[in-house]
Amino acid sequence: MKPLKFVVITLFAACISLVSAKASALKPSLNRAAANAAAASDKLDKAAAVNGFCADLVSNIPELQMQQCRDAGFKPAKLKSSQGRPLIMRDFTPGEHAAVAPQTSNGDANASAKGGLGRAPRILLIGGIHGDEHAAIAVVFQWIERLKDDRQRRMVWRVLPCVNPDGTLAQPSTRTNAHKVDLNRNFPSPDWNAQALTDWRRKTGSDPRRYPGPRAASEPETRWLMQQIKEFKPDAIVSVHAPLNLLDFDGPQPPPDKLGFLRLEPIGVYPGSLGNYAGRHLGMPVFTMELPRATQPPSAAQSERVFTDLQVWVNKNFPDAQERS
Repeated sequence: MKPLKFVVITLFAACISLVSAKASALKPSLNRAAANAAAASDKLDKAAAVNGFCADLVSNIPELQMQQCRDAGFKPAKLKSSQGRPLIMRDFTPGEHAAVAPQTSNGDANASAKGGLGRAPRILLIGGIHGDEHAAIAVVFQWIERLKDDRQRRMVWRVLPCVNPDGTLAQPSTRTNAHKVDLNRNFPSPDWNAQALTDWRRKTGSDPRRYPGPRAASEPETRWLMQQIKEFKPDAIVSVHAPLNLLDFDGPQPPPDKLGFLRLEPIGVYPGSLGNYAGRHLGMPVFTMELPRATQPPSAAQSERVFTDLQVWVNKNFPDAQERS
């Protein structure tokens, strides 16, 4: 009986060993399958988030079309708005005509479009910081169509079409975000702590439309935009607003006299404004395009002239950007 018992134990051990070996062999395949399934699910979730956002946006801004928004190639960022809405974006790089990843896990802008982002001037285009300025968002979409069709593109664009989705999609739309903070007074400019709240009370009579927030960079939308500036390292920032019908400029370079129909009329900076934070504090040229009307965008031809003049200025002021690593 002992030899038989030994044989049974040996066979059992061999079976266990064989099963373990097969399980080990299958583990990488199972891991890959699980990873692929997770990636597919994440892709579907992101697409659903963008489609849902587009549907909401189109219902509020009649100049936009659902297919136009869907075809723009937006990706949702990891951060969300105060109310949990997606913050969407897209990169356009020289020589590509499909959407690229909006950001990388390590924050390296060069990795989001290999061979593109390090060798061309970079422009950060921003719309909808103030949610009730619908024309600003519409103009960003006009420029997106222009960028999609431009096969001679020589610049890198990062497009954030609607930085304040909660304000834009409120009924009615509001200048401020869901926390009732004016995002264009919430950036951590050096004078924020000393002046932002004091100036708000003294100079605006505590106007709720211009509340700078309880502290600098208190809002997720502000922090997201700061992150984009840090990661993307733009050569120029274009922020579209309305309805002052002028061009404002902050930064170290000489400004243009005009961009298309918008003529230069400097209006100064405020504690916490993007022009103060990025233009004067970080030393990046910031164009503030103030359109004539908040709810009616300029014509496509007018928008095209502004676009062309901006590219001329960037090429003139950053001719060696393409040599930069």
